Amino acid sequence: MTDKKMIRTWSGVFFSPLDPHPEDIRPEDIAHALSLLCRANGHFSSFYSVGQHCLACEEEARASGLSREIRLACLLHDASEAYISDITRPVKLGLPEYLVIEKRLQELIYRRFGIDPQDAGIMAEVSRIDDTMLYHEFLALGGCALFDEAPPKVTQPDFSFRPFSQVEKQYLDRLTVLYNTEDNI
Repeated sequence: MTDKKMIRTWSGVFFSPLDPHPEDIRPEDIAHALSLLCRANGHFSSFYSVGQHCLACEEEARASGLSREIRLACLLHDASEAYISDITRPVKLGLPEYLVIEKRLQELIYRRFGIDPQDAGIMAEVSRIDDTMLYHEFLALGGCALFDEAPPKVTQPDFSFRPFSQVEKQYLDRLTVLYNTEDNI
């Protein structure tokens, strides 16, 4: 029996994006779905996944010497998209109810993995790094600069296509390490 208010995740969980429960949020579902979602709604020169973007954000945080919490938050910052898909920023602005759903789900995901979504310092770093990667992704894969000035970055991200299974494994491995350690690795 299928409930029209639920989606079936990769791991077989029937998940309600509008009434999510933390026990239904599985790392393998996030890693799998994000590895298959294309950034920029597919308007890049080649496929570049949301999973790759999140990995690039986490790597930038690591290379910048930021804490394990910030690195984990960077890796998870688009995890809600595993359940409600990626919608471009301009469209999100016209969908206030979507923004409420996305915020509620994203905050639940953060809490599920031990991140305080109300910590302004963590969220500011995540936003800064997300915008940095956004700029450099659009420059490399879309041929345009989204901001007047290039945000500085420490890493040299690989924006080339990578096999989905490779991205999924790397994402899941990174999430497992960051979630299961108290050390800043």
